[in-house]
Amino acid sequence: MPIAQPNRFAFGSFSSSSSSSSSTERETLKNMAALTTLTPCQATSHFNIRISHYYNQKQNQNQNVYINQTKSIHKAKSSLLSFAFSSLSAKSTSVVPATHFSTSGSSSSWLQDNTMNLDASSSGSGLREGPIYSVFPAKPAEVSSVQDLYEFICSGPLMDKVGLTAEKVAESIDKWLFYGSKLCRLFQLNELYLTVPEKARFYHYYIPVFLWCEDQISEHRSKFKDGEEIPPLVIGFSAPQGCGKTTLVFALDYLFRITNRKSATLSIDDFYLTAEGQAKLREENPGNALLELRGNAGSHDLPFSVETLTALTKLTKEGMRMKLPRYDKSAYRGKGDRADPSVWPEVEGPLTVILYEGWMLGFKSLPAEVVKAVDPQLETVNKNLEAYYDAWDKFIKAWIVIKIQDPSCVYRWRLQAEVAMREAGKPGMSDEEVEDFVSRYLPAYKAYLPTLYSEGPNGSDPNHLLVIEIDEGRNPILFE
Repeated sequence: MPIAQPNRFAFGSFSSSSSSSSSTERETLKNMAALTTLTPCQATSHFNIRISHYYNQKQNQNQNVYINQTKSIHKAKSSLLSFAFSSLSAKSTSVVPATHFSTSGSSSSWLQDNTMNLDASSSGSGLREGPIYSVFPAKPAEVSSVQDLYEFICSGPLMDKVGLTAEKVAESIDKWLFYGSKLCRLFQLNELYLTVPEKARFYHYYIPVFLWCEDQISEHRSKFKDGEEIPPLVIGFSAPQGCGKTTLVFALDYLFRITNRKSATLSIDDFYLTAEGQAKLREENPGNALLELRGNAGSHDLPFSVETLTALTKLTKEGMRMKLPRYDKSAYRGKGDRADPSVWPEVEGPLTVILYEGWMLGFKSLPAEVVKAVDPQLETVNKNLEAYYDAWDKFIKAWIVIKIQDPSCVYRWRLQAEVAMREAGKPGMSDEEVEDFVSRYLPAYKAYLPTLYSEGPNGSDPNHLLVIEIDEGRNPILFE
């Protein structure tokens, strides 16, 4: 039996499956824009007439409509009116709630340069709050049907991996519209003018991953009896530098908060040794380029990370608060230092989820001869790695691994991040320094990524593991 698919209107310039409907849809947008001059009562009547006329035309053109088409039409009017009136009642600008990350370069090619601004002075978040613009543009735009959106979502490469089906998408299309609209506001993108990469990033990547996280949280919470304190679920994100993991976590954290779930974000960067500690490590390992700068196993304050993660997982009651450490990668001309505690963000319980990301999360120590064959300097790093399971990985109960095809992409991605930092007025590394910096990570990638991809992170459960392979544009792709 065919699935009863939604057939409503959605914001965004999705290509229409039927060219004959484009003029009707443009006319509908024209009438949407006219709402700005109507009272709520006038607008309701206006919309009911116009959208009913549109669907009558559609039904006359195609007699083989789905059984639940009428139900979808009524829901369409309700959803469309809801989005329109929320846009009309909102002020032309508002402020995105602060989300906190280490003050490091975070840049994505699909976003405009001013989407995520680095600003350590704004509550230590590393992400400056920015204005949100009205959903209605000054010039006409094409609006396509939710049918197109539905088909676009169902074409995504993560559908099967996150347990989505066409039926589930059809049943929850209003939720997809809501999340998509909120992400547009978060990243200061116009809903009516999303590019294909932007649509793919939201509807093929961020929202499917968010729904997977929601399922993991539900399963986690179901293990506790009524009245029991439920610790937050720690979700680990293991992904190479520059591949977009920080931006992904940024989006997920925002979606959790607008759906009234308290979340906390951490990076392994937040547990780097202080500049003083890093200098001591360098002195203790003369001639080892892999430990000369921050990054590899041995350059983290493991007791501090255990203390922080343990305290966070106990944040289960209202009123409980703690500050989250942050690392400033721009300090000392890009060599970095732990940020001053005065700018650490504060989180309040009860936490639902902790989003913990890092480039080497889940790496497993290997036999000495294996790592020495990659790089003799890696032997010390490999030995240091043995202590990382108890310090990090054992806290993580669900994993997302972002898989890359070629580690050489890291250099280009890291360079983009540093360029963004420099353009934002923050001191960053030069191109030559970036090349030298990334070269110190490549031996670890070469040694540990094959095992991470074939066996999963250290101590992970395959039932709570999501592997996402991305291309050079940081977009998910299908893989076997």
